[in-house]
Amino acid sequence: MFSSVWNFVKRHKRKFIFTGAVVGGVYFLGKYAQKKIRDIQEKEATEYIAQARRQFHFESNQRTCNMTVLSMLPPLKEAIVNQLNSESLTALLKAKPANKLEIWEDLKIISFTRTIVGVYSTCMLVVLLRVQLNIIGGYLYLDNSVGKNTATPLAPPDVQQQYLSSIQHLLGDGLTELMTVVKKAVQNSLGGVSLKQSLSLLELEQQLSWIRAEVEAGSERPMSWYMLADDENALSDQACGLTENDVGTIRLLNETRDMLDSPDFTTVLNASFNRGFSRLLDNLAEFFRAPPCDSAPSSAPDSLSAVSLPLAKIIPIVNGQINTICSETPSHFVQELLMNDQVKEFAANVYESFSTPQELQK
Repeated sequence: MFSSVWNFVKRHKRKFIFTGAVVGGVYFLGKYAQKKIRDIQEKEATEYIAQARRQFHFESNQRTCNMTVLSMLPPLKEAIVNQLNSESLTALLKAKPANKLEIWEDLKIISFTRTIVGVYSTCMLVVLLRVQLNIIGGYLYLDNSVGKNTATPLAPPDVQQQYLSSIQHLLGDGLTELMTVVKKAVQNSLGGVSLKQSLSLLELEQQLSWIRAEVEAGSERPMSWYMLADDENALSDQACGLTENDVGTIRLLNETRDMLDSPDFTTVLNASFNRGFSRLLDNLAEFFRAPPCDSAPSSAPDSLSAVSLPLAKIIPIVNGQINTICSETPSHFVQELLMNDQVKEFAANVYESFSTPQELQK
């Protein structure tokens, strides 16, 4: 019996060798495949965790942006009101002076100027801080990354402080220059309009459109100039006495300037302006509603031209809008700017650019 088995094995020796090789190969191939699958799964899990961590950091950074904007609105309002002080004119009018008409004319220009400056500067503040804090946020994410190759931080605290101090240009020289340009445009548009002349909301919107056109298209400077000085010396001076060795701050300021000069930023800034002035008109519309007793049949009862008010009555309404525009408590005006989808998308793109390691961008 054993000899017959042995003879069978000898006759089919090659088949047994081949089968063994195949079985062994399949076994090792299976082990290799399992290892590869495990490596892929571990890599996917690591990437997922990193992406989730990055997303969490980004969302936290946006909340910081919102809180920073709200904290900056009171000093912005103070800077506007100090330079465009309508309250002193109002106090003079209560004394019934001889030059009452002249004071009313000044109040007309000041009231519209400071409200329009308030809209522009608040929009600029929202968008500029979105850019600055997402540049810093991206670098902080890289600084805290596990696989970072260098121990030198991209955005150390001192550099962050110097860099963020550049916002003082918007609250200082930039704001003053913006007031000058807006005041001139208001004078050109409303200077010849009588205080007794009645304006509908539609006509008021047209006046604002003319003023915006002169400010945004008629100026020699781009709108971004009011937000960040355009020459390197000014950038250095405004950043807390920057020295030549503060390369990190100079780099951040230059990167910010590149962002502000980009077509995408211009689009986002213009979208913010449009949203801001639209919300301003919505606020003003509350004062142009027809009384309930006047709700006679009309083809367009809610028309923008259905109700008109004398300019003298519109002035105090416009004058008081600064309290809503630059409110430190979240108003509809500020909320709409902060929640603007184009601003949020642009912020995400900025963060993405600056939180991606340079070797991956090449």
